[in-house]
Amino acid sequence: MDKYLNKILVGDCVARMKELPDGSVDAVFADAPYNLQLGAKTLYRPEDQTAARAVRDSWDNFESNAEYDDFTRAWLTECRRVLKHDGAMWVIGSYHNIFRLGYLMQELGFWILNDIIWVKTNPMPNFRGTRFTNAHETLIWATPAKTGKYTFNYETMKKLNGGKQMRSNWAMNICLGEERVKDANGKSLHTTQKPLDMLRRVILASTKPGDIILDPFMGSGTTAAAAVELGRNFIGFDSDASYVAAATARINAVAPADLAAVEIALPKRLEAKVSFAELLEGGLLYPGQTLVSPRGERVMITRDGLLTHGLHGKASIHVMAARLQQSVSFNGWDYWSAEKRDGSLVHIDELRKYVRDIKRDMKKAA
Repeated sequence: MDKYLNKILVGDCVARMKELPDGSVDAVFADAPYNLQLGAKTLYRPEDQTAARAVRDSWDNFESNAEYDDFTRAWLTECRRVLKHDGAMWVIGSYHNIFRLGYLMQELGFWILNDIIWVKTNPMPNFRGTRFTNAHETLIWATPAKTGKYTFNYETMKKLNGGKQMRSNWAMNICLGEERVKDANGKSLHTTQKPLDMLRRVILASTKPGDIILDPFMGSGTTAAAAVELGRNFIGFDSDASYVAAATARINAVAPADLAAVEIALPKRLEAKVSFAELLEGGLLYPGQTLVSPRGERVMITRDGLLTHGLHGKASIHVMAARLQQSVSFNGWDYWSAEKRDGSLVHIDELRKYVRDIKRDMKKAA
């Protein structure tokens, strides 16, 4: 693997992937040809009649949908072979090809986890006014098999989203200005360069530091640049030597990021379990103490570790929170604060974290 690791190599992606061992990469990001079928027709901006750049590169030309499907099936098959059983498979496309990609992925045995809508905040307008402005593309996130224990860094995504659960609609600019990789003439090197922020998010969501990420259509090198920045390894292929040269120069200039500032290493589901009863047993809470909700609702802790409310009876911290909000379920750890003897409040999840840290330290000492 050393001859491929952290390198971008020239060649047909299917042939190149055949050189890699089975189950040798942790993730794949594939920005494959879209099969746009634009032909030679030129679009002009109505305000000044300048030509709008469109994808007419030879690598996006296919004689038929059948030819495109054969090509897609071939590279997807190799991606599935080289992916680890618990690896991440990402593809991106527009309405021209994403439905074909999804269908073929399912036919080959991939298990689809999410589709992500990239909402373009600065989309190319529909110059002729004959259709809606095409303001989004779709990413598919999948695993090679339904039984794979895939990586999802939920807490990191929540942190990036301002403390709220990350949704499947990602609003990002298309590449413009300085982010665009330029050719020798100062023009955009690649017609479909993706924003670096997108690859950062993909990598942070579904890989771990040190993982190997394969991009079979490396193009301008965005996947590799994000991988280097975020402490991951990469393997890249592209059939165009000029793309490979420019992408290699690009990644040689990338500086690693401070991962501690963006990643949360341990998902909550893998942290030590702490029950509400343990807070009572440890003296951090006590029977008869009042818990207060964000809306000022007050309940009392009973001797058996439940909460009591005049209108809603007795229930656990989770059920009581749900009853007060008229919800089917709710995480009580996020809802209640304990009223201390001096009248101040402390969030019960902070008390849980305190006990969890003690458990972790005892485990290390053992």
